Amino acid sequence: MVQALWESVAPGLGQEDDTMTRRRHTPDQIIRKLAEGHKRLAGGAELDEVVRQLEIAESTWHRWVAQYGGMKASDAKRLKELEAENARLKKLLAEAELDKSMLKELAAETSDPEPPTPRRRDAGGALRGLGTKGVPSGRPTPLHPAPHPAHPDEEEQRLREWLRAFSTQRPRWGWRRAAKAARREGWVVNDKRVQRLWRDDGLKVPYRKRKKPHRGIGTAIGAMCPIVPDALWAMDFQFDTTVDGRTLKLLNLVDEFTRECPVIVVDRSIDADKVVATLDRLALKRGAPAFVRFDNGPEFIAAAVADWCRFNGVGTVFIDPGSPWQNAWTESFNGRLRDEVPQRLAVRQPARSPGAHRGMEDRLQRAPTPQCPRGAHAQ
Repeated sequence: MVQALWESVAPGLGQEDDTMTRRRHTPDQIIRKLAEGHKRLAGGAELDEVVRQLEIAESTWHRWVAQYGGMKASDAKRLKELEAENARLKKLLAEAELDKSMLKELAAETSDPEPPTPRRRDAGGALRGLGTKGVPSGRPTPLHPAPHPAHPDEEEQRLREWLRAFSTQRPRWGWRRAAKAARREGWVVNDKRVQRLWRDDGLKVPYRKRKKPHRGIGTAIGAMCPIVPDALWAMDFQFDTTVDGRTLKLLNLVDEFTRECPVIVVDRSIDADKVVATLDRLALKRGAPAFVRFDNGPEFIAAAVADWCRFNGVGTVFIDPGSPWQNAWTESFNGRLRDEVPQRLAVRQPARSPGAHRGMEDRLQRAPTPQCPRGAHAQ
């Protein structure tokens, strides 16, 4: 019977969906998935289908709703900042309590000792009557206090200074080469002593860790040529400065079939959430595209953009690192925007207030669109 019960249960084990693997979500990702889930539930989808598309369990959905229900992305960022501030204050409080306890112990040690009790006096007299080996002697043996630890001699101090100067002059050399160099200069030291002093002073060779570049995971497709509008959108950033020296960031989106730029976002900083908001706003007007082409910038490979593309059934195409020619239409548009649009409309406008640059988007949209006279759709 146990064998039959095991055979009935065993086929269900190990068949957990690969998309349900556990991973840690940030508050921004949780709020984004909750918003997408509520939108799909309002559209008539079932809860089990929604949680499968969001790649979470149903219990996780209810826990997120109870904890983050009604919050926005800005509220999540504020919550994260408050948690970091709370952790910092807890650390400061713990350090203050530790300092207080250390001061109490130091005050207790430096205070006058208690007068000896009769029992202590008897013990002291008995010790004075013993010799050095514990046998009674004719004269009392004085009790000397423990000697203080000896300070490092001048030679060791000069050796430490020489090692510090050597590590500054030769930052890529370790203690082995320092020991050989010290003996060549006349120091009578062995390797163990140099190693001990080297480690006591915290000297070490800086470790060169090669930073692994982050790359987006997109759809594996070859070269494509869209044949209908809104089949492939290409996005890229463009930077400039205003007359006050502050950076201005532009997000340009180009339809590779019509070669038009339906939206230009201008702001001091544009993160992944603003990229998602731009895609969502344009998708409501024109419909979601089949593919979106990006480079490997941190705003495009973020989880927010990947979740939006997955929720809307949009494929992502990432160009190879260091290959801007694979995003040729957007790069061409960026150059024409910089050359042909009057500079006074956008980048020469001083930003007197934090929101003064918000009207640049409308002025750019009303400006004459850069045209390519040899383009396929210029006629």
